[in-house]
Amino acid sequence: MSAKGENRFDSTEASPWMRPFVPRRFLSNGHLQTIVGSVLPRTYSLPEPERQLIEVEAASSARAASFVLCHCHWQPAEVRGERLTVVIVHGLEGSSTSPYVLGNSARAWKAGCNVVRMNMRSCGAGKDLSPTIYHAGRSEDVTAVMAEIACTHLIRSFALVGYSMGGNLVLKLAGELGAAVPPYLKAVVGVSPLMDLVASSAAVHEPQNLLYATRFLADLIKHIRHQAELYPDLYSVEGLNKIRTLRQFDEEIVARYGGFAGADDYHRRAASSNWVQDITVPTLILQALDDPFIRMTPETRAKIVANARIRLVETRHGGHCAFLSPDHGDEGFWAERTLLDFLLMTVEG
Repeated sequence: MSAKGENRFDSTEASPWMRPFVPRRFLSNGHLQTIVGSVLPRTYSLPEPERQLIEVEAASSARAASFVLCHCHWQPAEVRGERLTVVIVHGLEGSSTSPYVLGNSARAWKAGCNVVRMNMRSCGAGKDLSPTIYHAGRSEDVTAVMAEIACTHLIRSFALVGYSMGGNLVLKLAGELGAAVPPYLKAVVGVSPLMDLVASSAAVHEPQNLLYATRFLADLIKHIRHQAELYPDLYSVEGLNKIRTLRQFDEEIVARYGGFAGADDYHRRAASSNWVQDITVPTLILQALDDPFIRMTPETRAKIVANARIRLVETRHGGHCAFLSPDHGDEGFWAERTLLDFLLMTVEG
């Protein structure tokens, strides 16, 4: 597809799962797509999940073990191990109940897949289960989830789907694994992935993005206050009221409690753009060029395009994690249908 068209699709071969994205009427603005996509009411058809706690960091002399909570939707036991298991990872201050997580889950379940809705550390219904906090670099947690579920449920094939920060996690993991990817990991998808943290951190502080930055910061401050209530020996609320920007939060909180030298060190080390050239598993990246605050540098884009295992789809419109379309065939959620078609055709042929 031409870069001058509605979508830019970097691929060397025709792909039947790819359909052009056209925004819903009156939603050709990235901010409108983002905001409407986050508040649009939806209904979901899913069976009751099985809760599974998975240890992601062992206990030490200083603190208890850290666990993440996964909500699992299984196909019948006789076919469970043979079916594709889709692990879905939410974004910043999201959870296993975020609308995009539930929307993808319902769609994948209906298609016959097992679904694992993963909460990051100290997020969602698992917020009281981890003395350590989540951040954009904890790709090892996704490894732990896959390994435990593969063992306990004899799963033979996994696909990872991550949105925003979750997209960074799954892409970072795929690159870190490189040629040593486990045989059960079959495909990876990043939707509006936060791959270049330095560039995107600068973008979210631009004046037009004040609404998002303010909301994210308020949620993060609330999050760390809760951690301090649970673990007063590990966290301090001193100085929290003086934090005015997300960068300050990364400097004072994430770096301090996440083991980084500072915000710059965190943004550099946690970025999946460092490893994207090493990805060997089939991968899809969906990115809107009008995303209000996610930025992909030319260097990262060049590494992606040079990697034959990655399909990069850049749409002119779509906002952040929204991609709201008028197409009744995908129920108006283009990214969800596109990524599932990619997974099914890639993994199951």
